[in-house]
Amino acid sequence: MGRKDSVWSLGEGQLPEDIDKQIETPPLSTLLIEKPLGGSITVGGDITFIAKVEAKDLLRKPSIKWFKGKWMDLASKTGKHLQLKESFDRFTKIHTFEMHIIKAKENYAGNYRCEVTYKDKFDSCSFDLEVKGLYSEGQEDAGELDFSGLLKHREPKQEETPEVDVWEILKNARPDEYEKIAFTYGITDLRGLLKRLKKTKKEEKKSEAFAKKLETAYQVDKGGKIRFIVDMADPTVELKWYKNGQEIRPTPKYIFEHKGTQRIMVINNCQINDDAAYSVVAGDEKSTTELFVKELPINIVKELEPVKTTVNERIELECEVSEEGAKVKWYKQTYFNFGKCSSLLAPLTLLVKPLKIIQDLENVTVMLGQPLKLHCEIYPGNVPGRWYLNGKLIQASDRINILHRAKNHRLEAESSTIHDAGDYTFVPEGYSQSLCAKVHVIDPPRVHLDALNCPDNTVTIVAGNKLRLEIPISGEPAPRVVWMKGERVILDTGSRVRAETFADHTCLTIDVTEREDTGNYKIVLQNEAGEDTASIKIKVVDIPDPPQAPLVPAVGGDWCTMTWDPPHYDGGSPILGYFIERKKKQSSRWMRLNFDLCKETTFEPKKMIEGVPYEVRVFAVNAIGVSKPCEPSKPFIPLAVTSEPTNLIVDDVTDTTVTMKWRPPDTIGAAGLDGYQVEYCFEGTDEWIVSNTEITEKTKYTITGLPPETKILVRVKAINKAGPSPPRTTQHSILVKEVIEPPKIRIPRHLKQTYIRKVGEVVNLVVPFMGKPRPKVSWLKNGEPIEASQVSIRNTDCDSIIFIRRAERKHSGKYEMAVQVEKHVDTALLDIQIVGRFTSVALSAWASAVLHYPESRQKDYGTLEWYTCVEHYHRTCVTVTELVVGNEYFFRVFAENMCGLSESATVTKDSALIVKQGLQLKNPEYIDYDFTEPPKFTQPLVDTFAIAGYNATLNCSVRANPRPKVIWMKNKIMIIDDPRYRMFSNQGVCTLEIRKPSPFDGGVYTCKAINDLGEAQVECKLEVKGHKI
Repeated sequence: MGRKDSVWSLGEGQLPEDIDKQIETPPLSTLLIEKPLGGSITVGGDITFIAKVEAKDLLRKPSIKWFKGKWMDLASKTGKHLQLKESFDRFTKIHTFEMHIIKAKENYAGNYRCEVTYKDKFDSCSFDLEVKGLYSEGQEDAGELDFSGLLKHREPKQEETPEVDVWEILKNARPDEYEKIAFTYGITDLRGLLKRLKKTKKEEKKSEAFAKKLETAYQVDKGGKIRFIVDMADPTVELKWYKNGQEIRPTPKYIFEHKGTQRIMVINNCQINDDAAYSVVAGDEKSTTELFVKELPINIVKELEPVKTTVNERIELECEVSEEGAKVKWYKQTYFNFGKCSSLLAPLTLLVKPLKIIQDLENVTVMLGQPLKLHCEIYPGNVPGRWYLNGKLIQASDRINILHRAKNHRLEAESSTIHDAGDYTFVPEGYSQSLCAKVHVIDPPRVHLDALNCPDNTVTIVAGNKLRLEIPISGEPAPRVVWMKGERVILDTGSRVRAETFADHTCLTIDVTEREDTGNYKIVLQNEAGEDTASIKIKVVDIPDPPQAPLVPAVGGDWCTMTWDPPHYDGGSPILGYFIERKKKQSSRWMRLNFDLCKETTFEPKKMIEGVPYEVRVFAVNAIGVSKPCEPSKPFIPLAVTSEPTNLIVDDVTDTTVTMKWRPPDTIGAAGLDGYQVEYCFEGTDEWIVSNTEITEKTKYTITGLPPETKILVRVKAINKAGPSPPRTTQHSILVKEVIEPPKIRIPRHLKQTYIRKVGEVVNLVVPFMGKPRPKVSWLKNGEPIEASQVSIRNTDCDSIIFIRRAERKHSGKYEMAVQVEKHVDTALLDIQIVGRFTSVALSAWASAVLHYPESRQKDYGTLEWYTCVEHYHRTCVTVTELVVGNEYFFRVFAENMCGLSESATVTKDSALIVKQGLQLKNPEYIDYDFTEPPKFTQPLVDTFAIAGYNATLNCSVRANPRPKVIWMKNKIMIIDDPRYRMFSNQGVCTLEIRKPSPFDGGVYTCKAINDLGEAQVECKLEVKGHKI
C-alpha cells in the first residue's frame, strides 16, 4: 500500500474499509486487445505497462488516460520518473500506449487503471504495481556511504525463523510496542496493519448466515498452501468467494470443498500476487479476511569452485540455492551484497592459441524471402565466435540459425528480410581479428492496397475537399513510382494534383477535388528486382445537377399537378428526393412547399390563389447536399370551372331539330368562359351524345339530325380553361315535332321609306321574317323576276338578304318580297334609289353658265394654280371681286349634287385681264433657285443603353427637298404597324420611341430617308439591360 506522506505520490489503492463494498464485475472489453498486466519491481527499478488498441474499425486515434487509485490522472505527473508514449503500426493497424515508470520508489506501489475512449465506446483495465524494498530499514539511509561491499565476505548465518502468529502478538501487545514488533518481524506496512487491527477489534454482530466467520487475517509462506474455512448456519445458502472484489472461479489453484456445514477454499502455491483481501458472501452477509504471503530469504547452499581452462574451451560454473526458480544473476570480477541475498566468487584462468583464417566471408546478394547463408572457416576449430550486423550482436532465433561445427561457422536465415541487409562481422572469441562481408537484400516492388480498407479499391470523396491518398509500398532498393490517369502522368510538381513518394509509401494529393478527377488511377513501381502495378478508382461525389424544368399538365382552382425529369448528373450519389418551391410570377420570394423529401418526380401544390400566375421550381437532394434550383416552369394560373348554366329553355322545335336557349353561369371565376357544350340523350337511355363537336360561344344552339316523333333530354355545360362545369339539364323531355306558324315579315324602320344609295356603293339589306316550318321566299323588281347576275339574294331560316356589290343607276326600282308557309303568304315592298354625280357643265355665256351651280373657281394666269372663290352657289351668274390689278384670270365651274362634284368642270375660253387705266405693269423676270437636294443626315444616330421597362428614344436629323420618306428598321427588318414603336418627324428631326423595351428589343436600328433625288441611312446599336429588383 502507498504512503500518504511520500514526496511524489501516484495516488492510493483500495483502502481496507472499501473492501466491504460490492465491486461490480467490469464489462467485457470492446477496444483493448492487449491489457496492461500487474508487475513487481524493486526500489530504483524500471517497469513498462503496455496497452494495445486495434484501429481497424476506427476512423481516428482513440483517447487514453492513465490513473493511479480512483481519480489521480497521471498525465499531469509526467517527468523524470514517469513517461507516457504512443505509437501506431501502419501495417498491423494497432495503436500502442506505454507507461514507463523509471527508478521506482516504495510509494509508487498501488492500484493503477487504464481507460480508453472512442466516441460512444469505452474500455478500462486495472492492474497492480508492487515495489519491493531493496534494503532493510536499518540500511535505508546508508545511501552512497554503504561500505559493506568492501568488507570481508562471510558466509551468512542461516537462522531458523520460528513460526509465529503476528496477529495474535499485535492483538495482545500494547500500542507503544507496535513499532518494535513490526521491526522484529520485518513488517514494512505498519500503518496498514494498524488499520486492519483496529477493524478487527470492533464487536461483531451475530450472523444469521455464518455460524463461524473467517479469521481477520491469515499468513502463509511463499509457495505454500492456505485454507479458508467458514461454518454455515444455513447450509443451503449459496456462497461466492472474492479476491479484491473480483469473483473467484474454481481452478487448479483455487479449490472449493464442502464438509457438512463447513465451506472451504484452498489456495495452492501461494505467490506474492495472492497477498490480497478475500471475502465470502452468503446472501446479504459477507465475511472478510486478509492474506499475507511471507517471502523467505534465498540462501546459497553450494558454492562455486575454481576452474582452469584454455581459450574457447567450454566450462561450467555450478552453485545451488535454497529456492527453486529463484532469480540468479552472474557477475564477472565483482562482489555484491544484497542483504538477504548471497553471492559467490570463483577464479578462472585462460590460455590463448594463434588464429588462422582458412576461408573468409564473401559478399552476398539475396532476394527478399530467400534463404541467407554466410560461411567462414577458421583454425583452431574449437574457437566459438559472435556474429554482428552493423555493429549489433546477432542472437539465434527461430528464423536465424548460428552453427559451429569444428572449423566451420555458419549463419543461416530461413527467410531473408530487408533488415538482414548490411555489414556482417564474425569475431572469434578471445581474438582481436574479425571477418567481414556485405549482404545486399533486394525485393521486387509491391503496392499494398489492403491498407486502403476500401471496397473494390474505390475511394469516395466530396467535391471541393482535399484528398490525400497514402498507399504503402515496399521494395528494395526503393522503387521508382509513377502515378498515371489514363495516358497522363501525374508529376510531383503539379499545383492542384500532385504525386509524392516517400520511403515506405507514395501519396497522391488533390488540393480541391473536382468532378473531372473521377476515374481510374494507375500506380507503376519499378526497381532492379522487378515491376508492380495497381489501380485505384477515385469517385468524386458532389451535389446533383438541377432537375429539368417542371411541367404543369393539370391545373385546378387552388391546386396544380407538376412533373419533372431527374437531373442528368446525380453527383455520383443516388438522388434521395426533391424539394419544391413556388412563387407568384410578379414576386421574387420563393416559398418552400415540402419539408420532407419528395421521393417521386410528381407533386401537387395546393392552397394557391385562383387567377394569380405562379411559377414552380425543383431542387434535387442527394447524400452530399441540395442542388441548385432548376429553371422555373412556365407561368400557370390556377383556374376553377364555372358554375352550371342557368335558365335552360326550349326556343324552337322542328321535325328534326331542337333549338335551346340558356343564360351564362352565375359564377364564372378567373378562368373566364370559353363556350358551351350541348349534349342530349333519348328518353329511357343514359347515353349522352355530344351535339356540337366544337364549343359554341352563343347561348343558343340548334340540335340537328333528330328522328321525328322522339323525346329527348338536353343538358348544357360551360367550358373554360379549367374544364367543363356541372351540367344544366332540362326538367322534362322534349318532343321532336314541328308547329306551324303563319309567316310575317318584319321590315326594318329605315327600309319603310325610300332607300337611297350612291353609284358604286355596296347595297346590303337584311329583311327578317318569321314562320314555321321554314318559309319560301321570293323577290320581284318592278313586277319582274330579279336577274341573279345583277342582284344577289340569300335566304336563311329567319331572314333574307339582298346584296349589290357595286350599285348602278339601273338598280333603282321597287322590290317586292313574298314569304309563304303552305297557304299563308306575307308580302313587303322596298323602294331603292341609286343616284350619281353630274358629268360636266356647259358654259354658253358667262352670265348664264353659273346659274344653279354651287361652286366656281378662278385661275391666276401667272401662278397657274386654281383658287375656290364661290361655294354652294345656286345661281347661274356671279361677280368675282378682290382681283389683283394687272393679273389675268381664267374661271371654271363644277356642278354639285348629293353625290358630290361633277366629274369635270367647264373652263372659260378667254381670260379676264384686270387693267387700270393710265398704268402699265411690266412683270420682271426672275431665275428660280433650285432648292431640291437628296437626303442628308445632319445628326446621326448614337449607340444607346436602355433599362428594361423604361421607354427609350432614338433621335437623328435629316435635310432633303422634296420632303423625304422616313423608314425605321430593326436588324434590317422594316418596322410597320407595331404598337410598341412610335415614330415622329418634325422639322427634319426624326424620333423613334420604344415603349417599355425588354432585352429582346436590343439590336441594330436603322433610319432611312428616301426622296426622288436619292436616299441616305444611319445606324446605331441599342442594348437593353435587365432591371435589377
